[in-house]
Amino acid sequence: MDRLVPELRLPAVLDTAAAPALVQELAALRGGAVCLEAADVTRLGGLCLQALLSARSTWASDGHAFSIKNLSPAMQETLALCGAEVLGT
Repeated sequence: MDRLVPELRLPAVLDTAAAPALVQELAALRGGAVCLEAADVTRLGGLCLQALLSARSTWASDGHAFSIKNLSPAMQETLALCGAEVLGT
């Protein structure tokens, strides 16, 4: 039987103000696979990028799947500019 993977819809603006809530939401999902929905993201700032990279590493260390789907063009561009395309794979 397939388990449902929790999905977190990322907000349009992932800036410094959004970072604490993002970290808290990710922490609440730790312990199993997770999929982030990124279609609405129009801005991705450095702190949220760090949080996402850290979460990816944490999930890998825990042996659970971590994915981001439907990356918006703005998020894809930011990831490319920062050399963080790994989040989109």
